[in-house]
Amino acid sequence: MPEVIFLKLAVPVPVPALFDYLPLRTGPPPDPGVRVVVPFGRRRLVALVVAHAHRSDVPESKLLRIHEVLDGGRRLIDPELIDLLSWCWRYYKHAPGDTLFGALPPAFKKADTALPEQPLRFDINAKGRERLLTGPGRAPVQWQLLDLLERGQGSGEQLRQWRADWRVQLRKLKAKEWIIEAPEPCPVLASSEGPKLRAEQQAALEAVRADLGRFRCHLIDGVTGSGKTEIYLHLIEDIIRSGQQALVLVPEIGLTPQLVRRMRERLGIEPGVYHSALSDGERIRSWDRAGRGLAPLLLGTRSALFLPMPSPGLIIMDESHDASFKQQDGLRFSARDVAIKSAADLGIPIVLGTATPSLETLHNAQSGRYAWHRLRERATGAEQPAWRVLDMRAQSLEAGLAPRTLESISSTLDRGEQVLVFLNRRGYAPVVLCHDCGWCGACNRCDAHMTWHRSERQLICHHCGQSARLPRFCPDCGADALQGAGTGTEQLEDFLESRFPDVAMYRFDRDKTRRKGAFDDMVEAIHGGSPAILIGTQMLATGHHFPRVTLVVIVDLDQALYSADFRAMERMGQLMLQVAGRAGRADHAGRVVLQTHHPDHPLLEYLFRQGYERFADELLGQRRMAALPPVAKQATLRAEAHQREAVRAFLGAAKSLFKSDSGEIHGPYPALMERRGGRTRGYLLVQDSGRAKLHASLDLWLLSLRSIPQARNVRWALDVDPQEF
Repeated sequence: MPEVIFLKLAVPVPVPALFDYLPLRTGPPPDPGVRVVVPFGRRRLVALVVAHAHRSDVPESKLLRIHEVLDGGRRLIDPELIDLLSWCWRYYKHAPGDTLFGALPPAFKKADTALPEQPLRFDINAKGRERLLTGPGRAPVQWQLLDLLERGQGSGEQLRQWRADWRVQLRKLKAKEWIIEAPEPCPVLASSEGPKLRAEQQAALEAVRADLGRFRCHLIDGVTGSGKTEIYLHLIEDIIRSGQQALVLVPEIGLTPQLVRRMRERLGIEPGVYHSALSDGERIRSWDRAGRGLAPLLLGTRSALFLPMPSPGLIIMDESHDASFKQQDGLRFSARDVAIKSAADLGIPIVLGTATPSLETLHNAQSGRYAWHRLRERATGAEQPAWRVLDMRAQSLEAGLAPRTLESISSTLDRGEQVLVFLNRRGYAPVVLCHDCGWCGACNRCDAHMTWHRSERQLICHHCGQSARLPRFCPDCGADALQGAGTGTEQLEDFLESRFPDVAMYRFDRDKTRRKGAFDDMVEAIHGGSPAILIGTQMLATGHHFPRVTLVVIVDLDQALYSADFRAMERMGQLMLQVAGRAGRADHAGRVVLQTHHPDHPLLEYLFRQGYERFADELLGQRRMAALPPVAKQATLRAEAHQREAVRAFLGAAKSLFKSDSGEIHGPYPALMERRGGRTRGYLLVQDSGRAKLHASLDLWLLSLRSIPQARNVRWALDVDPQEF
């Protein structure tokens, strides 16, 4: 009698376990990585096969059979990716089903979502060329299609961009035997020569090349403009020529279009792009092409880390310090840490590129765990921008700008150059208040003020999205005395347009770039080189090259100097240097004007006079003295509910159940923004000196947390290696 095979399935429900099912009565059991349909309670759900087993803790008589095998039994993910995701759910203490399906395109949760068929390429044959020579005639659309094929535009993606009914037209040509079809080949590299590398770049490139084919983590710590991307391009070319795939991760969707253009121009191939802003169909096509090996170069945000790659050769993480690489809901994973784990499992090198390494990365580089390559010269030979610190105390400001700042902007524009004004607050003003009684427009769902967006006559909460019309009179006293307090990018734009009416103005924030293509349109106009003022939030801070920008003005980052978040100073320093790095990247010297009320702050002195490495060393010293990460390891137990009492009761009960030989537990604490979206939030902080000891404590604690009666009244989750509080 053949041995019974049990299927270990991941079902997309928030339950911390795999589920045992029986295979269909006929046919072989589906392989790990295959989607199946299963009965789950009163529902039919799509599940993913994780493993086969020869025994189950549940009696066979009580096990249900799967209903259907999807996708013709084709695996969506390979065993290596299953192993990585298994590590993720164990490390980040998350439900297996949510982890696996969170890594897939969302549409794969639906049984009627099908994998694309094998991509085909279509070419014109001799009979088709004879028809092409006769002209459009009475079938102009078919003639256009033949012309496209003659010009080599015969891939499914190219034809999809031509017209929506391309398949119908293709069938007509096929019936007339005017075309031939074949499986789409892997793109052919057609690289062009880039600029000559400087000595520092060449040394870093050769060091990574020496580790191709084996795991090593390389930190390319290069000042802004030092040519890190050029090193990436050389490495990617090596990988593609060897028949392997390269994965490039970026922190923001806004950075993908310019990188795609640069890679297309230099390498002659179209990168496979993957991020959350794509449609369901686009994400599935990108996933499918990656898994078939038809995309030798993959580019995306943190979700692209889980793309299937049959022949992986290299992972590159650009701007690796960026906080966006840590997911803040669902599977709260750090893409940087998981990428390093993935590279280690695959036996391939990983490159972390940044001008401002995170303290965790710097700590690992200093200890020798990472190969550390310093690039301290700009690739063009340009000098680093000169800093000017303006003391804002007792200054008379206009739209948040000091008189000397305005003089610097004016003189820069007079020389025909461009200016970037950085303010990390969108809207017209962060607060609207009544000058008579002191009323201010607070959000009734968050511990925050609503931001005034004057162009829309709206008050909008930037935390929960709630909006309201701006009242004409004060809701409390009825006075006609409402006014904005503080400055946002919208107000800066209005003021600078009135001050410099003949100068082109470009505002980069989420409101202005909401329309598809708006960001790229503005970037293209700026590259025209005419005098201009760029006003922007954090989306302008990293990765952008504006050759004519010679002056950067940082309007206000002082809030980090008195934040309760111990990471605030690190992030402020990173942001300052990243923004400053937009200045003077070509043949004109760059200058940075920092407006601050704390010009004598000692950490600012380190940053401006001795550079980021000295600044980070000082912060690392403070972290060691305070036993904070990266020296210690942390996790938080987060809880939220509509009632504050429910959060406190749950966290109090959870704290009483924590047992550890070495770890410490602190709290309960309110979140830095306690009320958000109508829910009160709090947390417990668990800390230990070692990662293994911390996880042993957390695993023991989790067993008891799920049995707490108060858990039914809150949403709760563990966050391992938290980045926000």
